[in-house]
Amino acid sequence: MPKQRPEPLDVDEQEERPSKSQLKREMHALQALGETLIAMKPAERAKFPLSDDMLRAIEETSRIRSHEGRRRHMQYVGKLIRKEDLTAIQGVFDAIEQEKEQRDHAFHRLEKWRDRLVEEGDSAVDLFMAEYPNADRQAIRQLVRNARKEREQSKPPTSSRKLFKHLRDTLAL
Repeated sequence: MPKQRPEPLDVDEQEERPSKSQLKREMHALQALGETLIAMKPAERAKFPLSDDMLRAIEETSRIRSHEGRRRHMQYVGKLIRKEDLTAIQGVFDAIEQEKEQRDHAFHRLEKWRDRLVEEGDSAVDLFMAEYPNADRQAIRQLVRNARKEREQSKPPTSSRKLFKHLRDTLAL
């Protein structure tokens, strides 16, 4: 009896099923996500909605010393992550990223204020005090004078750093 060939799949059926390569890429992405979670500090990891099995697997990773054992364990972590709520995990990652961007923006704003204070002197101090009335005017003026003097004498910017720290503490960043 001659061999029968399987009937070819419809084009629609082929488009519905992901390719083997696509499945591998997704698995590697999940393993990378697991490695990211493992690399985090426990306090950061506590923000994520992870199951008990996942948390145990993450804790167990630190005990594995063998390269091959670690590779197999990472595959296991990738398998466990498939059962997790990925949208919630991504939401936490997005919140952390947004928080980091806000902090970076605030630091850039402080750097601009510091540079402006050193460049313009007392007029910039008055503008800063108008915007932040709880700041210590005397300490800021002293640090600005010292920073300007250091710049004129081509010394290291010690007072400029102190001014930045003082501004950061004043604004509670």
